[in-house]
Amino acid sequence: MMRYYIFIFLLISQWVLAQRNLAPTDRFTISGQIKKTVQYTWQQLDSFPKVQLKNRIIYNHKGEAKDTLTHLRGVSLKTVLEKVVYNYEKPRELNEFYFVFEASDGYKVVFSWNEIYNNPSGNGFYFVTEMNQKPIHDLSQRILLLAQDDKQTGRRYIKSLEKIEVKRAQ
Repeated sequence: MMRYYIFIFLLISQWVLAQRNLAPTDRFTISGQIKKTVQYTWQQLDSFPKVQLKNRIIYNHKGEAKDTLTHLRGVSLKTVLEKVVYNYEKPRELNEFYFVFEASDGYKVVFSWNEIYNNPSGNGFYFVTEMNQKPIHDLSQRILLLAQDDKQTGRRYIKSLEKIEVKRAQ
């Protein structure tokens, strides 16, 4: 009987330890195949022009609802990337660029240059500055990027963004 209790205790402790508890990030950097590394704080994000976003249900990879985000306002990813100058010689070389967005826990999401700049879905990537009637500095998930038009929103819902690395396919 004692073995049974030990087994249950170990099982529960592993489950508790497996839960992700991300600390909010206060800044992120953009680096890689660009002329100059850029860093943004949540205060700078909050100073950009904001737009009202649709309420979103966050679905996991199985299509199960995991969270509902309401009263959203955000800043377009394209607006934030305006100051980034890419390292290339000919415009067609931009087709080789991709972005690796990485959260503080190592979670990564990849976007291609064309996906952001040359596709209607690129107009739906936002840094969330207000959620559930709370400003960015009160959000437990800051800095957060939302792909507004995704069907399974959880896959590219990046919480506690720490860095964006611009890479080039070789």
